[in-house]
Formats: sequence, structure tokens, C-alpha cells
Amino acid sequence: MSTKDYLEKDYYAVLGVPKTATADEIKKAYRKLARQYHPDTNQGDTAKEAKFKEISEANDILSDAKRRKEYDEARTLFGSGVGGQRPGGGGFPFDFGDLFGGTAGQQSGGGAGERLGDLFGGLFNRGGTAGRTTSSSRPRRGQDIESEVTLTFTEAVEGSTVSLRLTSSAACKSCTGTGARAGTTPRVCPTCEGTGTASQNLGNFAFSEPCRDCKGRGLIVDDPCPDCDGSGRAKSTRTIQARIPAGVADGQRVKLKAKGAPGENGGPAGDLYIVTHVKPHAVFGRTDANLTITVPVTFAEAALGAEIKVPILKGMPVTLRIPAGTPNGRTFRIRGRGAARKDGTKGDLLASVEVLVPEALDEKSRDLLTEFSTATAGEDPRAELIQRARSE
Repeated sequence: MSTKDYLEKDYYAVLGVPKTATADEIKKAYRKLARQYHPDTNQGDTAKEAKFKEISEANDILSDAKRRKEYDEARTLFGSGVGGQRPGGGGFPFDFGDLFGGTAGQQSGGGAGERLGDLFGGLFNRGGTAGRTTSSSRPRRGQDIESEVTLTFTEAVEGSTVSLRLTSSAACKSCTGTGARAGTTPRVCPTCEGTGTASQNLGNFAFSEPCRDCKGRGLIVDDPCPDCDGSGRAKSTRTIQARIPAGVADGQRVKLKAKGAPGENGGPAGDLYIVTHVKPHAVFGRTDANLTITVPVTFAEAALGAEIKVPILKGMPVTLRIPAGTPNGRTFRIRGRGAARKDGTKGDLLASVEVLVPEALDEKSRDLLTEFSTATAGEDPRAELIQRARSE
């Protein structure tokens, strides 16, 4: 009888008896139903023939005291009516037939059905496939590693290749990962026979747990490697060249796939995560993919308009034309001169003008500004501001 049958089929309901039915009550119910659905009296009726087989199967389990006890314990452990209805209504929202069915375990590389079949096969002492491979020989993915790097402002915007010295766990070079001293070999753990797991018997059930003698490795090391103390793993230091993509921001976490700690027994390497720290620039700032800069202009340039030179991050300055009457703080957009985006495009350079006021004036400049002030004396730039303040 398969584990699936134990979990899915309600043999008491098939025979129409309660769970507390005695052996005589079960025998009486079976004989009554058997006469009703026997193939000899229902020739050609495939539905009744199938019903007879179901009745016979239920009787085989419930009429045998040992098998009935195992069946009852299984359904008590996992909840009666698995895959169907619980007493009083309300079934599980999934079908165990999908998990234990033959098709699940036959898919390429195995599947949930195969893995769970192994689990429950071991649980009911029915020789599942779990444990046939020693835990020490299973491929294991390497650990993820996190590192930090400090970049200049330009390196962050343009991208950079940096050297990183990484320390991670890897197979010990002295013992090649066996954990045993050179010239010796570990032996298969006699307790778990190399499976790395030990079973704890509870009547008809057996629960697996990591073997305490070999700590789940499946191997016993009698003469440990002095370099790794028998663990088979040691600290490994290596230097790699890591490419930091263009446009990274301060505090950003960059993932480099399969650049972490190497795997065990042919398992894949872990990933490397690099946290970037970006130094500030003396001239440029940054907002997302846009760079920012403050450009000083004279009063005459702002008032009369002018063509001015604006520096960019790398390369020759570009020419920016500011119109006459440009106010202090106005921002101009120079397209395509910012940082790189993920889609390969670039942000813009945002140039804000700052009108400079001279700290000292010679006599000629002072006379000219006095003349200008006299000519514009009728204009009060604060009149509208004062008016709005009074109206509130």
C-alpha cells in the first residue's frame, strides 16, 4: 500500500462504518457490500466492479489489526481526509495526489513528488530513496560574500574596474576538502552508513535527523587535517577584478553573479555583493542620473545676455547661451552630459547661474553704476512683494 493511499483514502467511509467500529462490525459491513457489488452478480457493470475493488481494498487494511493501526496513526499525524474532506467538512486546499503521483517524480531532474515521496517513504519505513546519496557528496552552493569599495565621483559616473581582495570559505588545500590528514582518508559513518541522517523510531514511524556522530557529513575523520581541524573547509583569500557599472550611486549594492565563495562537490559558486561608497566632487553634484553644477555669471552677463563656457565632467567645456535678463538661480539643461542610466542612455547636466556682486568697485565702475541706478530709480523691485504681503 502506497503512502498516497494512506493519506487520501478514507477506508472507513468506503465501508460505511465509524472509526471506532469493531472487527465484527467491519466484517459485517464488508460482506454486505461485497454481495451487493460482486462482479458475478453485476457482469458488465464496470462501475460496480471498481466499487467492489475499493471495498476489498478497504477491508484488507481494516481487517488486519496491524495495518489498521498504522493507517489510523498515519491519518492522525497528517490530519484525516487529506486530499478530501475532513470530518465535518473542509478539505485541504491542495491534492496530495499531485505531490505523490507518478508523474511528478518522473519529470526531468525529479520533482516535488519524488522528494516528498522519499520523505514519506522513510517516514513509514517503506524504503524511500532518501538517504541513498551521502550528504557529504551532495553538491552545495557556495556562500554569498559582501564587500565594499570606495569610488571617486568620476569612477561612479563613468564606471570602473576595481581590484577586490576577498576572503571566503573554500575546500582546504591540504586535505582537498576531505577533512582528513594528508595520506589518510575518512571512513563512512557506521551510525548512519554515510547518509548523514539518523532515524528515530517511534512505533510504526521513523523520523530522520542529522546524525550526531558525523554531524550530518556521512563521514568520520579519525586523523583530522591540522590545517582545517577536520572540517574540510579553510579560509581562502583571492583577488578578483570586479567591473562596477557606470552610474552607480553612493550606498548602492551591486550584485556580481557567481563571484562569491566556491561551491562544494561541484555546486555553483555564491554571489558577490559590492556596496559602493562615492566620494563627493569639488564642482559637480548629482541627482539621480543628472549632474548639477553652479556657474557664476556677472551682473552684466545676466542683464545683457551672453555666451559662457560651462565645464563638463570629462572633456572640453561646452558653450551655454544665457538670454538677457536671466535671474539669479535660473537652471539650464545641457542634455546628455549626465550619468549613465540602466538602459544605456545618459542624464543631463543641470547648470544653475549665480549672479556675482563685486566686493569692491573702482571709481569709474562706481560712477557707471550710480548713473544706472539714477536711470532706473522709478522702478521699485519690492513694490509688488510689499503689496502682496499687505493683502494677506
